[in-house]
Amino acid sequence: MIEPPFWTAEQLELDRLEAIENFRKVRLEEPLDDYLRAFDQYHKSVEELLVSTMDLSALESTGFNFVTNKRMLETFRYLTAPPVSEDDLSVVADIASFSRKQMLESPERVARLIQVVRSILDRRRFPWVIENRQPTAAERGTAIIASASLMAARRVETNRRTLGKRQQEEIVKKALKDRGFQELPARSIPNVSHAPELGAFCGESMLGTRKGDIIVRLWDFRVMPIECKVSNSYLNSVKRLNNDAAVKAVSWKRDFGLRQVAPSAILGGVYKLKSLLDAQERGLTLFWSHNLKPLTEWIEKTRE
Repeated sequence: MIEPPFWTAEQLELDRLEAIENFRKVRLEEPLDDYLRAFDQYHKSVEELLVSTMDLSALESTGFNFVTNKRMLETFRYLTAPPVSEDDLSVVADIASFSRKQMLESPERVARLIQVVRSILDRRRFPWVIENRQPTAAERGTAIIASASLMAARRVETNRRTLGKRQQEEIVKKALKDRGFQELPARSIPNVSHAPELGAFCGESMLGTRKGDIIVRLWDFRVMPIECKVSNSYLNSVKRLNNDAAVKAVSWKRDFGLRQVAPSAILGGVYKLKSLLDAQERGLTLFWSHNLKPLTEWIEKTRE
């Protein structure tokens, strides 16, 4: 059985530096258009919310209209400091669903939502609400711009992560198909017998108790879960690599056996050498999205 590659610190350092340089190029060449489009969209939404609620003075009487509208609910969540996620708002306000039907059946849910948001309203952006007065034109304009900027920045950051991961997955899938692998539908894989057959792979699927981005059946019958990870900072890399992908590798090897699975990760972006060495020592095989040749070459070796 062919063991997966185990890289030296020198080899990892070379790829790590190349990945960081690629990350820099993408960030510098990234167009401003995405942010500006999002800013304009959110500027209109914030202005619409202020108009419909009489500058937040009539939240209670108008609340139903915006908490049951997905676009306006997002704007409503960004009134707080810091902005509260939909999941957090659901838990804090004790609301299982934001559907129109649920809100109609239980109007007190709208009241709870508004009470929660009022209690953590951003006092710097909306000082007039706290002081129980009408806003000045300057205050109102500043609040709209600040809120739209905050929302647009968050949207671009989220899109970056989602797009980067999706792009990684697509190039890995293409590399596998170029080697003759067939893509099959996603599935639940409680044990290795449920994994794709030889020469095949599937997209995001539950492997045991943890989800893998791509699940490959190697030519020697082992199962190879591949995690696609894009990191935009050293701190973020610890979360995505060491606290996620490496933890999954340990779990899969424990659950399925050392000779049954070959956990790996495709990396892009910013990582510390120490984090890479730690993940590798814990049983995670590392490859890079800027160079998939080592991945495909090793997979071919498993034919032997």
